Amino acid sequence: MEQIALGIFAVMYLCLLIFPKYRSYIALSAAIVFVVIGVLPTGKVLQAIDWNVILMIGGTMGIVSLFIESKMPSLMADFILDKMPNVKWAIVALALFAGIVSAFIDNVATVLMVAPVALDIARKLKISPVNAIIAIAVSSNLQGAATLVGDTTSILLGGAAKMNFLDFFFYQGRIGIFWVVQFGAIVSAFILLYIFRKDNKPIHLTDKTVVTDYFPSYLLGGMVLLLILASFIPEASKLPETNGLICVTLMVIGLLREAFFKKNPSRVVSTILEIDVQTILLLASLFVVIGGIKEVGIIDSISKLFVQFAGDNLFAIYTLIVFASVFISAFIDNIPYVATMLPVVASIATQMSVDPTILYFGLLIGATLGGNMTPIGASANIAGLGILRKEGHEVSTGTFMKIGIPFTIAAVLSGYILIWFIWM
Repeated sequence: MEQIALGIFAVMYLCLLIFPKYRSYIALSAAIVFVVIGVLPTGKVLQAIDWNVILMIGGTMGIVSLFIESKMPSLMADFILDKMPNVKWAIVALALFAGIVSAFIDNVATVLMVAPVALDIARKLKISPVNAIIAIAVSSNLQGAATLVGDTTSILLGGAAKMNFLDFFFYQGRIGIFWVVQFGAIVSAFILLYIFRKDNKPIHLTDKTVVTDYFPSYLLGGMVLLLILASFIPEASKLPETNGLICVTLMVIGLLREAFFKKNPSRVVSTILEIDVQTILLLASLFVVIGGIKEVGIIDSISKLFVQFAGDNLFAIYTLIVFASVFISAFIDNIPYVATMLPVVASIATQMSVDPTILYFGLLIGATLGGNMTPIGASANIAGLGILRKEGHEVSTGTFMKIGIPFTIAAVLSGYILIWFIWM
């Protein structure tokens, strides 16, 4: 069964890379096959889906739809355009802005919020939004490792290492992973500037957008604040879907306001229709497939290879964890991978009688950034490409990787080197 599951898994990911238009249906088909042939028992299907992520994406999409309707993204686009000399700098500024936001809220939520700004800039300048949205997605993934609330993998690490929000900034008397990520962001920003070096079209801003309804912006700000506050609640005292429920609840508040206070029921319908069902279907299906892969022990088998290859050499095991995590996370979702590897890393550290922090941080850097190498390696990438698809832009795997691979190499190498010198 393990070999059959691995074969189906490999074929699915190959098809996802070759046929980007049909990603959601390909993943759904693979998930159905996994359940039908018994790779993942029927009773575990709902458990395999991360409902917190699904609810967060759905709720955020609704809030962002209201946010877009308020014209606030257009105003933000005007502000950036007014400060930047050309398209190249505008794209990099957007990517850095997305990274800052992503350090404090979910990567997918960040893409959903910042992408409309890129779309508005592209419309105003009459250029393709593809490069900007890809840059936003990869930058969001990078900064997801910066804080406890930046990404699900960070939350998993915080739980395993008993780290709180502030520990990501300073830990055990040394600078934390937040500053390592910022160094990586600076290095990768120069990479983006080089990639977009030919986009020197000057920016001339004429009319500025006027915003009259700030309530959706308050909803968005409230979501950020509540997600940060929720991170301080002990895991044992809150629902697993807490973050998702926060996003959905705020979306419902926004819809109720549209329906009863603004007397605009058509806006409620259009907001619901703006929720990207295909993206949600793709992610839910991938959760089921990865659940099946984990069920038959493939992820566990991969994890054991680390110990067999590296032996007792700390530098070797650290290097292997970082770069194997980059490669694996480029093709499979990093959440189940990190969840599986955290106890393995702790066991390795115990056997070697070393502080596990360096291995924890290496795992987080590798697994979080590895997703930037392919269009299906991270949920933020899938969300960004979903937005582009709705705008009529089908992005090939090659187009994505022209930005994703050099960005990933620059960010991973800088983080890999800095973590080793700080924690050795």
